[in-house]
Amino acid sequence: MEAETHRKLTTKDMARVDAEPEAERVRESTSDRPMVTADAAKVPPQVTHGNGEQRNPLFSNDEERNFRERWQNVQTGFVDEPRQAVEHADELIAEILQHLAQRFSDQRSRLESEWEHSDKASTEELRLALRRYRSFFDRLLSIQ
Repeated sequence: MEAETHRKLTTKDMARVDAEPEAERVRESTSDRPMVTADAAKVPPQVTHGNGEQRNPLFSNDEERNFRERWQNVQTGFVDEPRQAVEHADELIAEILQHLAQRFSDQRSRLESEWEHSDKASTEELRLALRRYRSFFDRLLSIQ
């Protein structure tokens, strides 16, 4: 049982429908890792695209730097421990996917909290919310 609570999150866990309990155990076991928050990290400015739409970055500069450094370590580690490097690569990808899911959930919560202040969301607020969903949808599908 002890080993199970320290198991790393994998992409297989992310694909499972019932991955939430496993993700929570992994989150608890990795709680000693320093968490980078948007307040603590340098968040890059919003990017304006050709259609005038502003997009918030998916990662802060510090988060991206951290992920890239960890990826470099994975690649370097392949020379001495190929199997372990592949396992670490899978864990890193799972963590990035989890981060994206959390970022989306946070944005959704912010939208919902704005609507709670009034009995009814205006059509304009809903239009803007749908644009944010479309932006996130397009960004996810454009990943190649």
